[in-house]
Amino acid sequence: MPSGMGGLVRYFDEYQSKIKFKPGHIIILSIVIIITLLLLYTYGIALLGI
Repeated sequence: MPSGMGGLVRYFDEYQSKIKFKPGHIIILSIVIIITLLLLYTYGIALLGI
């Protein structure tokens, strides 16, 4: 039996995602979603007529 890594597999070495986000982009996207939800909760009834 080879004396390797003891049967442990390091998955992060095998897979690299093609989509990468910077932390700033996630924060901006979260703020935009929060503002959109607040606007919909405030003016959604008038706009949609529900």
